[in-house]
Amino acid sequence: MFGEFIKERRIAKGVSLREFCKWIEIDPSNLSKVERGLLAPPQDEEKLRKIAQVLGIKFGSPLWKEMQDKANIDAGIIPEDILSDERVLNSLPMFFRTIRSEKPTSEDLGKLIDMIRKE
Repeated sequence: MFGEFIKERRIAKGVSLREFCKWIEIDPSNLSKVERGLLAPPQDEEKLRKIAQVLGIKFGSPLWKEMQDKANIDAGIIPEDILSDERVLNSLPMFFRTIRSEKPTSEDLGKLIDMIRKE
């Protein structure tokens, strides 16, 4: 996800892999592996900001959030804003079961109904 996202935007800007790596201070071999999905993307926010800046992605924009989410997903990390919301965090097990096509328990459904009613 992240690698394809970066590669598509880098190529659209007409920037070579080596030139891009020079600007963002990453080894070209490592970025090549990231673009091919063989290596997890960087998680350091400063590094992600450099990548965004070179690609013309404004910090805080929806595209910035998308880039961050893709970096987190590829690294197997649940985004911080999700982890900090206790309600959402408590719903994750039910969500995971649902996307795995496992039937939620009656208790889980009751919790979901209660949450919806409170909204």
